Amino acid sequence: MNKEQLIAIGLTEEQAQQVVDGFGTMVPKTRLDDKIKELKTANDQIADRDTQLEELKPKAAGNEALQTEITRLQQENKDNADKHAADLAETQRTFALDSALKDAKVHNPKSVKALLDQDKIKLNGEALEGLTEQLEALKQSDAYLFAEEQQQQQPPSWSGGQHNPPSPTNDDPFAAKMAKYE
Repeated sequence: MNKEQLIAIGLTEEQAQQVVDGFGTMVPKTRLDDKIKELKTANDQIADRDTQLEELKPKAAGNEALQTEITRLQQENKDNADKHAADLAETQRTFALDSALKDAKVHNPKSVKALLDQDKIKLNGEALEGLTEQLEALKQSDAYLFAEEQQQQQPPSWSGGQHNPPSPTNDDPFAAKMAKYE
């Protein structure tokens, strides 16, 4: 939560500032999960490479076989590194997309993702290219997918402490029948 949200739920500005100062900047759980996944992948790759080196020791007896095995392992390690980089880039793109959909006040991000052309959305640094246009088109065609900006409504003014219901008209037969019982 940010300071404005805290004020909106009823805290004073001073209280909201104390809460924000007390917590500092918090890391979203999804970002933490992404970092844990990245660390686990890196640790798995290190373990795989260690295993490969242990398998290489007995093969060192034959020089040509050793060279072939080293070349194969180097290519395998390069392929693994490329796959890891691609997975990490996709994870970052997914996180950025989820954040952008949250900022766009989407009711159900999963259903909106299904309507987006994922191939046209590219992560460029921190910004997603191709998303804004698609979201604007969805807002025009399927506005129900997005939360509306709520406007402050004034409560009705009560005069004399009692509620005076409107008088029944001939247009509403139910209201005319209900007026008999009041």
